[in-house]
Amino acid sequence: MRSTIIAAAIGICLFSTLAQAQDRMPPIPADKLTDAQKKAIEEFKAARSAELSGPFIPLLRSPEVMSRARAMGDYVRFRSVLPPRLSEFVILITSRQWTQSYEWNAHEPLARQGGLNPDIVTAIAEGRRPERMAEDEEILYTFCDELARNHSVSDATYARAVGKFGEQGVIDTLGITGYYTMLAMVLNTARTPLPGGAKPALAPFPR
Repeated sequence: MRSTIIAAAIGICLFSTLAQAQDRMPPIPADKLTDAQKKAIEEFKAARSAELSGPFIPLLRSPEVMSRARAMGDYVRFRSVLPPRLSEFVILITSRQWTQSYEWNAHEPLARQGGLNPDIVTAIAEGRRPERMAEDEEILYTFCDELARNHSVSDATYARAVGKFGEQGVIDTLGITGYYTMLAMVLNTARTPLPGGAKPALAPFPR
């Protein structure tokens, strides 16, 4: 157990150093922005009432993709049929699958605020199936886990998800998973550093 903890800690340190030392797509200087990029930034600020950050900094290299991604995020993050406890639960599962600490650091506090049990958060961070989940959480975890491992879901898992959340709930779950998978791929590829010198909470999975 002790050796496993030490190895995980070393992995986090190495991952943190690599990610922060090699930001492949840092913010674009204002005098280098194209008209399309300036427009995308203004639309982002109007929609989110916030400055560009995180995955949207590398995404700005393709302003059309950035704007369309932002629009999808406006729905799946803020207006899906899943309540915050469950939508943030799905986001954390996705972040863990991709070892994406920027996503995790942003959404772990939101998951707790939404009412997700801290023990469930800890289990996901450690790569374990959580114990004592509520029925809706267990259905979603099984659905997302099967989808990640098998690239499909069984008839039984699908039926349980539709029975609990309806077809729209299933599609919204897939939308959340797909959206945050895309952002994780962007962040991992660009090696976007965590804000303010924060330390990554997720150790890379053994390979």
